[in-house]
Amino acid sequence: MVTNTVEADTRAHIVTVADELFYARGIQSVGMDEIRSRAGVSLKKLYAAFPGKDQLVAAVLAGRHDYWEHGIAEAVAAASSPRDRLLAMYDFLEQWFGDDTFRGCGFINAFGELGATSPSVARIAREHKESFQRSVAELAADVVPDRGVAAELAAQLALLAEGAQTTAAIAGDASPAGHARRAAAVLIDAATRA
Repeated sequence: MVTNTVEADTRAHIVTVADELFYARGIQSVGMDEIRSRAGVSLKKLYAAFPGKDQLVAAVLAGRHDYWEHGIAEAVAAASSPRDRLLAMYDFLEQWFGDDTFRGCGFINAFGELGATSPSVARIAREHKESFQRSVAELAADVVPDRGVAAELAAQLALLAEGAQTTAAIAGDASPAGHARRAAAVLIDAATRA
């Protein structure tokens, strides 16, 4: 049992180090030897935990997905009405964009680097974006009773969030979250009147 805990802790530490390096500099510019060195583990231990870089990238993206899901869920839980819950994702974005380490969406970054050559990265990125779309659709269905209108609204709101991430990363500014939130409010109000 202790060995499994140590192995799980070591694995989690390797993922944390790899995530920091990949997110700051890109996946292709970071080698396994640098990850091993920064994590303070032997090459044998690194490759026992992750037989190849693809497995490590997948673990990093799984962690990013969990961070995203938790951040959105926390923001939604803090909101008091269905409309506010739908807008809460932009509050999470604003907080995230204000972090000094923010460098855009890790999935967009990974897809941009490896999507054309790594089917697993492309699949993981698509699954993450589809999961987000489903979450927004569930929230939209609580605000707009017409399923067709709610689905269209969800697609529009997700695009606003995606665009805000990219714009904030390039501009180095958190304000796109507020712009997206205000645009989302307009779209929500129009959809509820439809």
